[in-house]
Amino acid sequence: MNTENTDVLTPILVIPARMASTRLPGKPLADIGGVPMIVHVMQRALAANLGPVVIACAETEVAEAVRAAGGVAIMTDPNLPSGTDRIRIAVETLDPEGKMYNCVVNVQGDLPTLDPLAISAVVGVLEDVPTCDIATLVVATHDPREISDPNVVKAVLSLETEDRGRALYFTRARAPAGDGPVYHHIGLYAYRRAALDRFCALRPSPLEKRERLEQLRALEDNMRIDAKIVTHAPEGVDTPEDLARARRIILGETS
Repeated sequence: MNTENTDVLTPILVIPARMASTRLPGKPLADIGGVPMIVHVMQRALAANLGPVVIACAETEVAEAVRAAGGVAIMTDPNLPSGTDRIRIAVETLDPEGKMYNCVVNVQGDLPTLDPLAISAVVGVLEDVPTCDIATLVVATHDPREISDPNVVKAVLSLETEDRGRALYFTRARAPAGDGPVYHHIGLYAYRRAALDRFCALRPSPLEKRERLEQLRALEDNMRIDAKIVTHAPEGVDTPEDLARARRIILGETS
């Protein structure tokens, strides 16, 4: 159980970014209305107005694009095993003694349509649940295609309020069985600083490797993850088709 003082959270928002992507190479610099996608994500994170926003980069070209847009970029080792490790290194670089930030928000760099209120919501879970180590978001779905799609991660929750529950499991399979909503997991996380350090010190767990879901490492080590239920999922960008859809959404917003 987390015993860290949670009276006042001091968040830092970190966006991990690397150019390697099997389905969409160079994804962080993908053009959306003349602006790189990573800059769109940065702007959404800044609009949440929760704390400083930093991009944890693996390549200099991403750092240069971020800095050209007035952002803060921290270079990290491109060989780090995950985006979570990348954000931890970036935070350690900025705050090595852990005195400035006790909450780290991992904002995925492929969510250019992310609602800034969603970032506030995930931090709010840590504020509301003192024993929670990691917070995340889900959206209810009844769509049979989403439910059967292994690329859509499902969260199995034990509901504690109408719009929040403790995560019991995450899976690519349909779960739980029976009637009722299935919760589509949104890859946005808020960590207590100590929980992030603990998580990154753990070895990948058996279920994590089997399901290819990093968050199972935390559950297998008895860390607590709570999820807020929100009404809409942001459009992630993993393919050229996703990118075209994001362009339509964003350019429609600004027209």
